[in-house]
Amino acid sequence: MALLFKSIHFYSSSAPFEGPEKLLEIWFAPSPADVPDASSTINGKHGLRKVQRSVWEDMLAIVKCQILSVVEGDETDAYLLSESSLFVSPHRLILKTCGTTLNLLGLPRILEIAREKASLPTVYRCFYSRKSFFFPERQKGPHREWKDEVEYLDQIFHNGAAYTVGKMNGDHWLLYITRPPESTPNTPTSVIHPLHSPQTNGLKSRDITTGTTVTSKVPGTDYTIEILMTRLSPVASQAFHFPEEIDSDRTPFDRAREISSALGITELFPPHLTTLDSYAFSPCGYSSNALLKWGESITSHNAEGSDVGHDGEGYYTIHVTPEEGWSYASFECNVPLSATPASHAHDIPDLGTLVRRVVGIFRPVRLTLTLFISSAGNNEAEEEVGESAIEAAQCAFKVALTSKNSTLNGKARDGHNNTYTRTDKINYDFGDYGLAFASFELTA
Repeated sequence: MALLFKSIHFYSSSAPFEGPEKLLEIWFAPSPADVPDASSTINGKHGLRKVQRSVWEDMLAIVKCQILSVVEGDETDAYLLSESSLFVSPHRLILKTCGTTLNLLGLPRILEIAREKASLPTVYRCFYSRKSFFFPERQKGPHREWKDEVEYLDQIFHNGAAYTVGKMNGDHWLLYITRPPESTPNTPTSVIHPLHSPQTNGLKSRDITTGTTVTSKVPGTDYTIEILMTRLSPVASQAFHFPEEIDSDRTPFDRAREISSALGITELFPPHLTTLDSYAFSPCGYSSNALLKWGESITSHNAEGSDVGHDGEGYYTIHVTPEEGWSYASFECNVPLSATPASHAHDIPDLGTLVRRVVGIFRPVRLTLTLFISSAGNNEAEEEVGESAIEAAQCAFKVALTSKNSTLNGKARDGHNNTYTRTDKINYDFGDYGLAFASFELTA
């Protein structure tokens, strides 16, 4: 992998900053192999990855953000932005932006770039989603209201559908999704479990997909876990404040590497499988992208020496807004994780272990977890005793955050109780995808 970066001064005002991200994901083909020039590469790249950085920079100028650095992997280019992240694969682009960025205004230019620079004239699927904003009145363009965003997307796509999941009078999630060509309409079935609050209003929805890079071994597989955390603990928030240093040679990348190591971010996945790129904003804030070789760990620690996993390159991304009053952190990862505990300490973590590690860093008062799994090519669609992968994930969430045996149990050094109560549990079946949605609150 190549790590390329340049330092950019990031302006931070005293006004409230909108941490929750807008997430746009566009698939131009079902897999890298379906890209027209799959057999013809430039510097080992094909499809969207052939597009020059300067072209993406021009598109991002429309969105109102900049590239800070980029990690070039075997299958994905991970751009760290002044407001979140851009991931480019041969067949798919993921644009995740926070603040008052104009995410959707970049869509027409992205479609133009795909058509002119990568010979990808049509969209296979498009997903757009976001959490409810803290400060919706500060948004601009079509992002001021959900109905405006839906109308904007409907002008571009003729087969889209919009959904909401979660409490309409509280934290909720908004999704716009298009169907692949010649597919049946989006008519998901849902199982809604209001826990703790009888006012839970679960409507038809599906969380966004940040699809895994597709390989020949697992065509069509898509797996994404997101952990969205609000009201971070004071100690956790303070760690992400970086006052200006006078006469210091340390760069924002240096400071970010130091805090990543100190807080355990570098240990979320085996370090030898991880290429981490992180940035510390002044006076506060943090962003990181990581590319992960997720197949190698599973294979190397298999007792029989055989390949029990699927080789691939995945990613995770973390973004932190630590200001008191609107503190927020997000974690997103597309590496397929088992719902059963990993057998070796150096393996890719299981789902519950990863949740505990991430939540243990930030110790939020509230958090929402979403897990999205495609059924095509998914060898773990059914778990033991016929339990679905989605329901197994729900069990893993609950055990990780509410069990007395969880490493989160007890008191943190800042005095926070580390036991959580589940307040929402919603499962959806979209036919080719399944969604697990769950919300938790710190126990009083």
